[in-house]
Amino acid sequence: MRRSVGRNTSLLAVLAVVASLGAAAPATSAATTTPRPASPKSPVAVGHGGAVSSVDPDASAVGIEVLRQGGNAVDAAVATAAALGVTEPYSAGIGGGGYFVHYDAKTRRVQTIDGRETAPRSADASLFLENGKPIPFEEGVTSGLGVGTPGTPATWDRALDAWGSKSLRTLLKPAERLARDGFVVDDTFRSQTAANQARFADFPASAKLFLPGGELPVVGSVFKNPDLARTYEKLGREGVDELYGGALADDIVRTVRKPPVDPDATRVVRPGDLTRKDLASYRTLRQDPTRVNYRGLEVYGMAPSSSGGTSVGEALNILESTDLSRVDRTQYLHRLIEASRIAFADRGRWVGDPAFEDVPTKELLSQRFADTRECLIRDDRALTSPLAPGDPRNPERCGSGGRAAPTTYEGESTTHLTTADKWGNVVAYTLTIESTGGSAITVPGRGFLLNNELTDFSFAPADPAVHDPNLPAPGKRPRSSMAPTIVLKHGKPVLALGSPGGATIITTVLQSLTGHLDRGLPLVDAIAAPRASQRNAPTTEIEPDLWNSPVRAELEKRGHAFKQNPEIGAATGVQRLPDGRWLAAAEKVRRGGGSAMVVHPGPGRGH
Repeated sequence: MRRSVGRNTSLLAVLAVVASLGAAAPATSAATTTPRPASPKSPVAVGHGGAVSSVDPDASAVGIEVLRQGGNAVDAAVATAAALGVTEPYSAGIGGGGYFVHYDAKTRRVQTIDGRETAPRSADASLFLENGKPIPFEEGVTSGLGVGTPGTPATWDRALDAWGSKSLRTLLKPAERLARDGFVVDDTFRSQTAANQARFADFPASAKLFLPGGELPVVGSVFKNPDLARTYEKLGREGVDELYGGALADDIVRTVRKPPVDPDATRVVRPGDLTRKDLASYRTLRQDPTRVNYRGLEVYGMAPSSSGGTSVGEALNILESTDLSRVDRTQYLHRLIEASRIAFADRGRWVGDPAFEDVPTKELLSQRFADTRECLIRDDRALTSPLAPGDPRNPERCGSGGRAAPTTYEGESTTHLTTADKWGNVVAYTLTIESTGGSAITVPGRGFLLNNELTDFSFAPADPAVHDPNLPAPGKRPRSSMAPTIVLKHGKPVLALGSPGGATIITTVLQSLTGHLDRGLPLVDAIAAPRASQRNAPTTEIEPDLWNSPVRAELEKRGHAFKQNPEIGAATGVQRLPDGRWLAAAEKVRRGGGSAMVVHPGPGRGH
C-alpha cells in the first residue's frame, strides 16, 4: 500500500525515531496534530553511510535513522520490517513469515534464515479436503484452517541474535510510535481496505480496526493502531517468547480455533487446529543459501522451502549460454520467457519442504542440468506449456519426463526490503501474510492480521499419478516463491534485491537481474522495466507497456500467447557502486512507487 508521491503521509520517523533513542514522547495526540510531512519519496537515492529501500517512506526512514544511530543492516532491516507491519498491515506483520538473506562483510559469507510459517502438527494431506474433495479456495483463504504458525517474530529474534547490534526492544520503538500516533490514509490504503471490506466486516476485531464506524477509512485521515502499539511494546519488553508461549500465544490459538465471526455473518469460516504446542515448537532455520555463478558473479538466494533460489538460479544457468547483451529486445524476452517456463516446470515436480521431501537442490542448480534443459529452447518457436519436468539427478539432453505439475496459487500481497550499512553488510528480506489482508482475521486486542499461508499448499494433487511435493503435512512449510537475492563479485557485494508478487516474484527477480547485469540498465530502470511472467502456463502474463508494444506481435509470431496483468511485482534493491557509495532503488510507479533512501546523500566514499 503506497502513499502517493508528495503526500504528507504520517508523523514519520521524526517522532518515531525519538522513541528508538529512548527519549520521551511528545504529549500531543496524532488525532489533533497535523502530521509532519514524510521525507521526500524517491525511487532512487545515492550516497554513503548505508541504504534502505522499501515500498514505504515511513518504513525506509525508520531504517535510515537506525543506521544513523550506529545500527547495522540487520538492525535496520528489523526496524523497517516492524514499521511495514504498521503501514503495510495487509501485506506483512507479526502474524506472518518470510525469508531473510544476510551478507556479513567481515566473513564475506551469505547466510539465510527460513522464517516460513508451518502447518499444525495435526495437518495431513487432507487438510483442505472435505468428503474427499478440495474445499472452495476462497473458503480456505478466509478461515482459521489456512493459518500457519507465524515465523516473523522468531526471524527478527534469530537475526538479531546472530548478527544484530541493538535490542529488539529498541528496534520496535519506532514502529510502536508509528502505530500509536498514526499515518495518513491515501487512495491505495483505502482501495485495498475496500477490496477486503466484505471480509473484514465479518470479523468484529477487523471491522473495528479497519472499518471505523462501519465505514472505509477516509483519504487524508490519520489511521492509528493502538492495539498493535501495545503488542509491539509487550514483545519488546517480554521478548518474542510472548508470542510463542505467553498470553499472546493463547490469543492467537483461541482466534484460530474459534474465529470470532460476527453472529450475523453468512460466510463459511472454518476453524483451524493450531495449538500452543505448535507455537511453542516453532523454530526458524539457519541454512546455507543457494548459489550459482553467473557471468563471473556469485548469485545467492533462498533455498527450499522456498523455490525462489532454485528457480532463479536454474533460469540464470539456462540463460548464461546466450549473450543477452547483444540480442534485440524480442530475442531477450523470448529467452527469458522460455528459461522461466522450464524452471517452473522443474520446480513444480521437485521443490517442497526438504524436511519432508527429497529435494535435489544441488542438482537443480547444476550447470550440467541447465544445459540439458536449455537445448529445448528454439529461437524461432515457443515451447508449449504445461511443459514436463526434467530429471536433475539423471539429466538427458533435451529430455523431459513424467507429467507436468501446475503452478499453485500464491498470494501476491507480500513486501520486500533491502538494507546496507557503512561496514558493507547487506540484507535482502521478503516477508508476507499471503493474500492481501491475509486471512482477514485480526487477533482481538492485538492489532494484527493472521496469515493464510497454508493455502500455498496444494489442496489436492493435480494428477494422482504424479507425486506432488507441496501437499500439507504435520509441521510442514508450504512451498514459496520468495526470492531475496544477494549478488557478490570476488566476495564483495554488487547488489541485493527482491520483490513481492506470489509466483511472479521469481520472474520479477530474474528479469530485474538480467535487465541490469546483461542489458546494462541502471538498477532503478531494470526494476521499472515492463515485465513478463511465464510460470509454465499456456499464457505468459505481461504488463500494459509490453501488451501495447510491437514486441508482443513479434513474440506471438513465435507462438507465444499472452494475457495482460496490470502490475507484476514491486521490487526494491541496493547496489554498491565502484566508488564505494550505496545506491538504493525502488519502484517508480508500481504500488504507487517505492522509497529509496541513503544515510548521507551525495558524492563521497562509502564510509
